[in-house]
Amino acid sequence: MVVRSREIYENPVCGERVVIRRGNDEDGDEIVWDLYLAPGGTVVGEHYHPSADERFTLVDGRLGLRAGGSTLMMDRVGHSVLAAAGTRHYFWNASDGETRVLIQMRGGVDRFEQVVFRQLYGLARDGRTDAKGKPGLLQSAVTLLEFSDIVRFAAPPWPVQRALFGVLAPIARALGHQAILPEYRTYQAPVVPELEPLPPEVIVSW
Repeated sequence: MVVRSREIYENPVCGERVVIRRGNDEDGDEIVWDLYLAPGGTVVGEHYHPSADERFTLVDGRLGLRAGGSTLMMDRVGHSVLAAAGTRHYFWNASDGETRVLIQMRGGVDRFEQVVFRQLYGLARDGRTDAKGKPGLLQSAVTLLEFSDIVRFAAPPWPVQRALFGVLAPIARALGHQAILPEYRTYQAPVVPELEPLPPEVIVSW
């Protein structure tokens, strides 16, 4: 599966709107997107990517970012932070208005777009998550176990999650839960007419 330039993916629970700037149809190992965070918006939870690097570059607004045990406020256009593979991170809109961030991901991007843009965002759109955007325990068991190579929540520790999900996943599957629901796997994202330009301070580079 691929994501393409100008496609839109939204998580209304977390206040996230993604516009793809460079899809994995152009480069199979890298995607670039504009993330628009509504006031109060945040990522679903502290997490890490075992096999992918993720770079955050501020375009507009103010972003709070906790990565590798350090917390910082990104409030300068062009300020860039790399969360290398395995680095725990969490981010939120630290302004009163919309915050826009350019995000680049390298490594495992096909797996990432499946579990995040399709499954987790789809569940949030359909009201099938809690107030923080997390699916229920049985759905999490099949989805997060299947995609543990690309995304893991930071707590509880992964060995604990793996043991718990290993017990629950067969039960969840027997009840009809799937790692990606068919309607999300084939989801056709809307598109924007054109991409918003980036300020000169923002450089799409590793």
